[in-house]
Amino acid sequence: MAADGVYVYAVMRAGTVLPKGIGGVGSPPAVLRTITTGGLDAVVSDAAPGLRARRRDLLAHQELLMRLADEGPVLPMRFGMVAPDEGTVLRQLAAAEADHAATLEQLSGRFEINVKALPAQNALAALVAEDKTVRRLREAVRRRPGYEASLRLGEAVSAALTRRATAAGQRVLRELTPGSRAVAAGPEVPGCALNVSFLVERGDSEAFLANARHFADAHRDHVELRLAGPLPCYSFVGPEARSVLVGGV
Repeated sequence: MAADGVYVYAVMRAGTVLPKGIGGVGSPPAVLRTITTGGLDAVVSDAAPGLRARRRDLLAHQELLMRLADEGPVLPMRFGMVAPDEGTVLRQLAAAEADHAATLEQLSGRFEINVKALPAQNALAALVAEDKTVRRLREAVRRRPGYEASLRLGEAVSAALTRRATAAGQRVLRELTPGSRAVAAGPEVPGCALNVSFLVERGDSEAFLANARHFADAHRDHVELRLAGPLPCYSFVGPEARSVLVGGV
């Protein structure tokens, strides 16, 4: 089956050594290769026709990026980024070589860690003890059960949980920022009070995660923290670094 363009995984410094024993996305896994211009390599493969965001391919994409990060700084592409041909990739790399080189320097020896703050689960008892409005509405429902009273209570509980998660999210942001090199706000996620990524030195990642987990344990009645990482530095690569791409899955 003919290739459908060039799938682009990452941009790295020239001289990239591809990890052994690992392939790209697709079934069977695509054969990886590098293409070079100036001081930059792009890690690519043929793009399989009809590629979709299947779990195995998402994992293959991310595993490759993490393995590449062991060899040096990486400008990661998100899953499904495809250029029409190698010539397009090389032209765009050459045009932005200075910017890409500067970003690679910034990312050298660093990972991304993502933190999401959500309203705490199973925190009603603590909420009732601390929030006078919720406590009053709960007592009203017990005295005179009914749809309207239950609705008001439910709305008050939801709003209070969100307020508490938002406040805790701001506290964790202040707590974790000094342990990072940069911070990037992520897109809004439904039900999420905070979605932010931190650029963390490779050698500091375990201490950073331990600090985040300690905060989560100490504030479990106010917020649920979801931690992801170390990750490729997706959030610290600007759109100009993805200008080699014209399509995606």
